[in-house]
Amino acid sequence: MKSILQALRQIKGKNLLLLTAAGLINAFGVTVFLAPVRLYDSGISGTSMLLAQITPEAFSLSLFLLLLNIPLFLYGLKKQGLPFTLCAIYTVGIYSLGAWLITDVLPIDVSLASPLAGSDLLLCALFGGLISGAGSGLAIRYGGAMDGIEVMAVIFAKRLGLSVGTFVMIYNVALYILCGFVIHSWILPLYSIVTYMAALKTVDAIVEGFDRAKSIYIVTTRCKEVCTTLSAAFEQGITVLDAKGFYSGADRKVVWVVLNRFQISRMRELVHGIDPAAYIAIYDVADLFKLEPQDT
Repeated sequence: MKSILQALRQIKGKNLLLLTAAGLINAFGVTVFLAPVRLYDSGISGTSMLLAQITPEAFSLSLFLLLLNIPLFLYGLKKQGLPFTLCAIYTVGIYSLGAWLITDVLPIDVSLASPLAGSDLLLCALFGGLISGAGSGLAIRYGGAMDGIEVMAVIFAKRLGLSVGTFVMIYNVALYILCGFVIHSWILPLYSIVTYMAALKTVDAIVEGFDRAKSIYIVTTRCKEVCTTLSAAFEQGITVLDAKGFYSGADRKVVWVVLNRFQISRMRELVHGIDPAAYIAIYDVADLFKLEPQDT
């Protein structure tokens, strides 16, 4: 009990609020766009949707979400830590509650078609994936998770010689193939792949940021001129690194600067205008953190 209280103290109120929003957003996307037309979400959520369709009515989507997810989160407790596990269980609980409210309590008819997109499978797949992906992305960004399969991927992927992303993808492909055999049709599983891809891109955008910064390394023999020009053009901090050529053994300078994607073309023109032989390498940056000076 003491450890649980300590873990709860580590969870910020802002995170709890956003995890609540994440669960409700995911529930809205799944129950309003996917479940009415029998499209499938990914991971445990998709598995729960399939089980809810082939079992008696008393076994609802909300019930399967709790029954399948919570044991997986508890199994991954040692690997992920208590604060994460509590946040994940809370988020899934909100997701399950939201799904129950929409399907069984609120005056919304989701029995035959989507209330917003009708029976248009493409619209349902795209918007269901975008909205459920937004919920999953918020959950991951603020310390929780929406799906226990991601926890299993962290635990078992390395043992199987796979990446986490590959483990999740294999699970989802197997799930959609199983759905095709169960319902004797491949149309809905194929549209569900569209849902999965839309959700995946949305999760990446929310977790890593919509406008990724670019980390730029410039190897040049005219370091001072390049730095002066870039600093004046972009008013951005610049770092100069010492380097040495492997074959020539000559000393070199590497200029490192972080810019946004709209500044890349201008940066390239400026650098090559000064040093046409400059070597430029550009990488995506998922997040930037700047520590503010502390008052003493």
